[in-house]
Amino acid sequence: MTATWGISATILAPVRDILGFAAYHLEAGAHRIYIYLDDDNRAAYDALKAHPKTRPTLCDADWWKGKRPKKHQVRQTHNATHTYQRRSEVDWLIHMDVDEFLVADRPIGDILADLPGEDKIARIRPMEQLAGDGTAFKAFVPNGPDRNRVVAALYPTYGSYIKGGFLSHLAGKCFVRSGLDGVRVQIHNAFQHDEMLKGPESTNGIDLAHCHAKSWEDWHAAYRYRLEKGSYRAELAPNCPRDKGGLSMHELFQMIEAEGGTAGLQAFFNEVCADTPALRDRLAAHGLLKQAKLDLNTTISKHFPV
Repeated sequence: MTATWGISATILAPVRDILGFAAYHLEAGAHRIYIYLDDDNRAAYDALKAHPKTRPTLCDADWWKGKRPKKHQVRQTHNATHTYQRRSEVDWLIHMDVDEFLVADRPIGDILADLPGEDKIARIRPMEQLAGDGTAFKAFVPNGPDRNRVVAALYPTYGSYIKGGFLSHLAGKCFVRSGLDGVRVQIHNAFQHDEMLKGPESTNGIDLAHCHAKSWEDWHAAYRYRLEKGSYRAELAPNCPRDKGGLSMHELFQMIEAEGGTAGLQAFFNEVCADTPALRDRLAAHGLLKQAKLDLNTTISKHFPV
């Protein structure tokens, strides 16, 4: 018997990106998609409201009761927990971002149904998209004695500064089994009565395709916000202990900018993010090249026709 699953997402994005995210996961088998619109996006709200499996919420002043949290991470946690605590419509719930897509080798509901009954979470590890035609991804490098060596071989200039070779998170996202008491869903983990839920470190058969850098233009446009408030912000930890030369992503990018400006950032991007034959070959040699075709235009036209 298959399991039902759903997604909670707090999104600030153009209408087409929102609908592409929803449509892709509807096609992948999502039973419910709960989207909290982080601005007054009426066009997205109306389109989502018309679909029987999507549940949009406008996060306006009434929603926040006049006390909108400043940090988007806090808003995400609040909304994901709200989804979990509402009347359960799915067996499993996962919190995701608009640039993340579940890629599976068989129906996701079947994979979740096969998990042991005692598992309260199912962690989905990320793979990070290369900037090119959108079909190539670098796979997650598991923690272990060979990780640093592999990353240095993949990225000879900057690998020693980049944890696992990823610009964004390595933790992935977690499906949480529904019906548990006292659950708080955070961005990468879930807690029950203030204790983090633990389980297997990955779920075989499902990857989290993270489209963190679709192109140089896309990445550079988002760079300043990420540096100040997002995944490169100053408060995040370095890639390794500072007494071993560790730098946070914030510090790394500040160093690159100070030494080379925009050209320095582009050189970094070309080595770490760009979809080149050389990087594909290096990834493939280590068994880390993955491919997936998201085909968002097709799914949008199917689930949200004009």
